[in-house]
Amino acid sequence: MSTVTQGGPSLPQERRVVTEIPGPRSRELFARKQAAVPPGIGTTLPVFVTQAGGGVVVDADGNSLIDFGSGIAVTSVGNSAPRVVERVTRQVADFTHTCFMVTPYESYVQVCEKLNELTPGDHEKRTFLLNSGAEAVENAVKVARHATGRQAVVVFDHGYHGRTLLTMTLTAKSMPYKHGFGPFAPEVYRMPLAYPFRWPTGPENCAEEAADQAIDQIGKQIGAQNVAAVVIEPIAGEGGFIEPARGFLPRIAEFCRENGIVFIADEVQTGFARTGHLFACEDEGVVPDIIVTAKGIAGGLPLSAVTGRAELLDRVHVGGLGGTYGGNPLACEAALGVLETIEAEDLTGRARHIGEVMLPRLRAAAERNPVIGDVRGRGAMIAIELVVPGTKEPHPTAAGEIARRCHAEGLLVLTAGTYGNVLRFLPPLVMPDHLLEEGLTILEKIINEI
Repeated sequence: MSTVTQGGPSLPQERRVVTEIPGPRSRELFARKQAAVPPGIGTTLPVFVTQAGGGVVVDADGNSLIDFGSGIAVTSVGNSAPRVVERVTRQVADFTHTCFMVTPYESYVQVCEKLNELTPGDHEKRTFLLNSGAEAVENAVKVARHATGRQAVVVFDHGYHGRTLLTMTLTAKSMPYKHGFGPFAPEVYRMPLAYPFRWPTGPENCAEEAADQAIDQIGKQIGAQNVAAVVIEPIAGEGGFIEPARGFLPRIAEFCRENGIVFIADEVQTGFARTGHLFACEDEGVVPDIIVTAKGIAGGLPLSAVTGRAELLDRVHVGGLGGTYGGNPLACEAALGVLETIEAEDLTGRARHIGEVMLPRLRAAAERNPVIGDVRGRGAMIAIELVVPGTKEPHPTAAGEIARRCHAEGLLVLTAGTYGNVLRFLPPLVMPDHLLEEGLTILEKIINEI
């Protein structure tokens, strides 16, 4: 058993494997999980965490794993980051809840002011706070429909936007997100995404052809005058960390401006310094009408936000937006601590550094191993796509086997992709270089053995 009594950045930053993974205590706890929790709540790696911080998670058996997942891009500033802990601890002693819609508090306003300031564009903005990414996406669509008086919503292949009825409809992948859960919400239309690795005529034609196809299909199938919103991830997260070919996003945004369509950027996974910019849209200078954030916003506490043009958000009537827990004071204080940490520790620069370390090593591994069909990503949001060697046929078996072996070695990695054949890497932005390098060495060794 571990002798460490507290998590956070003071944890020893080392990989330590003292039992098989998962160990006996984790297996015991997992048996309890299976008896108490429905199987629909899946588990990537059934180790039960007791501490986490910096670049490691420590399990109930005393194993210390290198964390290449960050709770799916949530703990970007690290677990138990000091500024987050300090603010939340102070707040929990004052009060835990009043409901902002009943008796408001300053921290909610402060978070909204910061997001209005930091998100792309110098136009006047408004922000309101919610609990989850899915809830924020759904509310962004509500705002767009109310403001435009239109109903249709356009989304893209390989997109993921959540598990509620509307966001499940917006999501592209059937299994496991949509299978058996229909009927789905009406007036949602899906367009091709500029996916360079799989574009039929090659990556050099991808942006122009994909944009042409999307715009043509919108005109023919829906009519631009009927579209309330286009919702897109600047990098498709669950779909496999697909970076749309450069030029595609600006073209779609321009089309929206020309036709009075609200351009909604779903930055739930890409936001808060993850890609080397504070927000991924900044990479191509795209200014969304509405930007949706969550995950990395509050260091692990449940919080999400909808930030958009004042003229859009101000049209909604009083009482049309909100929720009992949205903008909980603990989560708001955590978010302020996250933003302070990003600035004080230059975590956007740190994310770029992580990419500069990871991408060359993964590209070199791809040259040696034809099972790696593509290496892609930005900042600390990196992925490899696995294929049957000599083809572009997706190879989900290889992805699953590599992930399983990494876990056994004490390296936590995540899979993704429409075809289940992508390994995605989301290390905490505060991960020390020696753990990053060690994790890559483990990964390279396992890929060489496949």
